Amino acid sequence: MTSSTFRPMIPYPIFGKGVRRSKGVTALKGNIAVTRAITEIIKTTLGPKGYSKILYTPKGELVITNDSATILKKMDIFFFDHPISNILIEVAKTQERMIGDGTTTAVILAGELAVKAEKLLDQKIHPNIIIKGYKRALDIAVDYLQKISSIINPENNNLILNIVTTSLQGRNLGHFAPYIAKLVMEAVTYISEKRNIPGTGEQLYFDIDNIKIVKALGGSLPESELVKGVIIDEEVVHPLMPRRIVNARIALIYEPLELRRRKDQRTFLTSYHIEIGAQAKIKSFKEEEAKIVQEKIEKIIEVGANVVLTPKHIDEIAQYYLAKANILAVKRVRTTDMKLLTKVTGGKLVATLDDLSSKDLGYAGIVEERKIGDNKFVFVYECDYRGAASVLLRGNSDRLLDEAEREVNNAIMNLITFFKDTRVVPGGGATEMALSYAVRSVATRYPGKEQLAMLAFAEALESIPLTLAENAGIDKVDVITELRPLHEEGKHQYGIEVISGKVKNMFEAGIIEPLQLKEHALKIAVEAASIILRINDILVAPQKKP
Repeated sequence: MTSSTFRPMIPYPIFGKGVRRSKGVTALKGNIAVTRAITEIIKTTLGPKGYSKILYTPKGELVITNDSATILKKMDIFFFDHPISNILIEVAKTQERMIGDGTTTAVILAGELAVKAEKLLDQKIHPNIIIKGYKRALDIAVDYLQKISSIINPENNNLILNIVTTSLQGRNLGHFAPYIAKLVMEAVTYISEKRNIPGTGEQLYFDIDNIKIVKALGGSLPESELVKGVIIDEEVVHPLMPRRIVNARIALIYEPLELRRRKDQRTFLTSYHIEIGAQAKIKSFKEEEAKIVQEKIEKIIEVGANVVLTPKHIDEIAQYYLAKANILAVKRVRTTDMKLLTKVTGGKLVATLDDLSSKDLGYAGIVEERKIGDNKFVFVYECDYRGAASVLLRGNSDRLLDEAEREVNNAIMNLITFFKDTRVVPGGGATEMALSYAVRSVATRYPGKEQLAMLAFAEALESIPLTLAENAGIDKVDVITELRPLHEEGKHQYGIEVISGKVKNMFEAGIIEPLQLKEHALKIAVEAASIILRINDILVAPQKKP
C-alpha cells in the first residue's frame, strides 16, 4: 500500500459545545475530593456537643441547624455544583426516611470509606478490589452487630426513654431533651395499636401520620405538651360562639355552609335554584337566602350537634345562626385533621347535610379554643378512641420551633424503628469501636490487597468515636488508646460519654440506640462509597441561560 492511499482521520466533535468531561483516575479522585469536603462539613455536627451551621440562601432564607439531612437538603439547592454531592444527599435522605435518625453517622461513614479508598488507589489497588473488601467487611460487621445487640422489653419505659433521649441529645434541645423525649415516648405508645398480621401473629402497628406536631410561637420548650386528641390550627369562626364545649357532639361536614355564587353573578348554587331577574327582587332574595341557610343550621341542631367542623367555608349568615344556637364552629380545617378527627371522635365525615344523622356525630369530652401567644387553636381531646395524638411545641422563635419540629419527627421515627425490632446496641461510638475490632480480627485471614480494604473499613468505623471526642474537646489519642484495649477484652459496651468527657459503659449511662439504625447506616454507607468508586467518567452539560 502506497502512502498516497493513507488518509488521516478528520477530528469530529463528539460532545456538544461547553460540555465538561472528567474521566479515569482524575474523575475518581475529584469525586473523592468532593466527598471529603462534604464530610468535613457534616462531621462537626455529630454528637451532643456537635456544632450548628448557618445557611443563608440567595432567597434570603436563614437556616440554623445541626441536622445533617437538613443541611444537605438546603445545600443541594443553592451551594453544591458537583454531581457527586447528590450521592451523599441521598444517603442522608434515605436514612432519615427509613429510620429517622443516624443521618450524620451514615454520611460520615460513606465519606470516610471513600476517603480511605484514595490511599488504596495510590497503591495501585483496583476500585473493584476495594469494593469487594468493603463488602466483605460489611458482612463481618453486620454479623457482629447481631452478637453484641441486646433485646429489651418494649414495656420498659425507662429504657425506651433512654433511646429517645439518646436520639435527641445530639440536637439543639439542650437540657430540655429529657422532657421532650418523654412527650415523644408518650405520643408513640399512645397511637400504637395491636394488629393480627398473617403469618406473624399479633404485632404492634404504628402510623406516624397519627401524630400531629403543632408549633405555637410564645413560651418556652418546657411548656410544650402532649394532647391526646387533635389540635386544629384555626379559631372559632364567630365571637358570640362558645369557646368551650363539654361533652361535645361533633358534626364533621364536608359541605360548605354558604350559598355559592355562579360566575354570571345572577345564579346561586344551593339546594334551591334562585335567579335574580330585577333589582327589586334583591330584598326578597336576601330573605330567601337567610331562610335556606337557617334550614341548614336547623338540620344540624335537629341531629343534636353542638360542634361543627368543616374543611369548607362558613359564611356570615350561617355563623350567625350557629352562634344563636350556641354551637361552636370551625372552618377551613385541614383535610388531614378531618381524617384524624374521625379516628379520635368516632364520627363520620359526611359529604352533605342531607346525609347527616345523629349516628354520624363524633364525641369528645372537651372542645375548646385556646390562645397561645398571638395565635388561637382549637383543642379536641378526652375522646373515646386512641386514634391520634398532638405534640404542641412552644418556643420563643420560629427557628427554634422549626428545629424542634425536625428533631421530634426524627425521634418519633427512631422510636417506631425500635418497636419494629426491639434489639439495641450501645451508643457513644461503642458499637463502631466493637465492629472495627471485629473486622480487624477477621481481616488477617484474607491476605493480599483485599485485607487492606478491610482494614480501611475498620479505620473508617473508628472515625465515629474520634469525631465525637473531637467535637467535645476530648483528646482523640487518649480516647482511642483507652477504648481499643477494652474492646479487645470483649467489653463492647464501652464508648464516650461526651457530657462528662469520660469513657463509660454506655448501657449504664443510658446511651443506647436501635440496632436497625446502625445496620441501615452501615449498609447505605458502603453502597454509597461503592457507587462513588465505580464512577470514572463524568459528563456535565452546560447550564441553559434563563
